[in-house]
Amino acid sequence: MTPLFTLFGPPAITLFLFVVGALPYALWVTRRKPSRPARWAVIGSAAAIAAYGAGTVYGLAFTNPLDLCAVRTGHGVYMDEGRDYSLISVSVDSFPPSVICHWSSGHSTEVVWFWTAPLLYAGLACSVVCFALLLINRNKRRKALDDNQRDA
Repeated sequence: MTPLFTLFGPPAITLFLFVVGALPYALWVTRRKPSRPARWAVIGSAAAIAAYGAGTVYGLAFTNPLDLCAVRTGHGVYMDEGRDYSLISVSVDSFPPSVICHWSSGHSTEVVWFWTAPLLYAGLACSVVCFALLLINRNKRRKALDDNQRDA
């Protein structure tokens, strides 16, 4: 039987981290009144970090990927749950996070959730665009201040 943490842990922890991160974000937004690009840069960064964390199954993909793929039998062989296939190998990629289990039957299964890569890329794109907008706006304000000081 697959451990419950493997199935429900990473999505639950990701949701929990979003909820916990919402309080400091709400305090920051109400007290500091940041610009819209600054808010979206923070949201995009948080989404990318959470997606990467969920995609690596909170470190299990790097420390023991065999436990993510199969159940270990008493003989030390990793077997596919409910089938008679044994685990041949595991491919682990760090970016984008991917854990692919290769079975003796010839088929392969992806362990990382389907939503992690799109959320990771969307968060990164959002962050990059918003940080670029922040830099452009900062440069425009600095030029305007320099022009005003020259006129005075």
